[in-house]
Amino acid sequence: MLDINKIYHDDAFDLFTQLDDESVDLIVCDGPYGVTSNKWDQISNIQRFNLELLKIFSTKLKEGGALYLFGKPNCIDFIDYRPFLTLRSKIIWFQPSRLAQGRINYTNNYDIICYFTKGAKPKTFNLEDIRVSQLVELEHRLRCERVPSVQNGQYAKTKFNPEGKNPGDVWGDVKQLTYKSKELANREVLNTIQKPEKLIERLIKASSSKGDLVLDPFAGVGTCPVVCRRLDRHFIAIEKEKEFVDIANRRLLQVESELARRLI
Repeated sequence: MLDINKIYHDDAFDLFTQLDDESVDLIVCDGPYGVTSNKWDQISNIQRFNLELLKIFSTKLKEGGALYLFGKPNCIDFIDYRPFLTLRSKIIWFQPSRLAQGRINYTNNYDIICYFTKGAKPKTFNLEDIRVSQLVELEHRLRCERVPSVQNGQYAKTKFNPEGKNPGDVWGDVKQLTYKSKELANREVLNTIQKPEKLIERLIKASSSKGDLVLDPFAGVGTCPVVCRRLDRHFIAIEKEKEFVDIANRRLLQVESELARRLI
């Protein structure tokens, strides 16, 4: 078994064999998309690549464990993932500020986050930790709840919650990083590698509990390990690029300093 709470400078596929089967509670996989000219993104067939990952992840996850797989809209098209994991949702991470560069087609303004579980049901889904603000007036919401087709239908028990609602599967409230973002670790990783901490935080809060083990096989500049440390989760992170590992470890040291100051 690999040591926990460590960022490994290595190739993920070389280390998977050292990770115990059924030992991981959650996997956050923000790996290659197969769409850019960056050397780390040079994947000839992203669907085949992701299918191989799904096969491996299915053996490492505990029963009911969750996987979030990032990609473009076609990242799992044309492959049969059903023998390995259960696809529960395709979350759309909407990015309205993305440059509209399309000339003969509509510009892609979103990424996909494929939410899988091992087995039919997740062992952890902490809805109370990820509620978002209601966007409709209370009076209108209550009026909708009284409609007979709603009262007698599948969602009759769904009521207005003053703490907020389920975020759903289209997330436009988490903005992509910009050059002015305080958490941006390196300008070179903007929009290709580094995801907002708020985005990763929602995934980790929803599908893990304190003390759980989170695997990040393509750690980049360490956003997932940083969020895990703040939320009291254990992690195993892997990154092939030495420069990114160094940045990630510096970010972790900053988090440790923040946590230490809180104890004083």
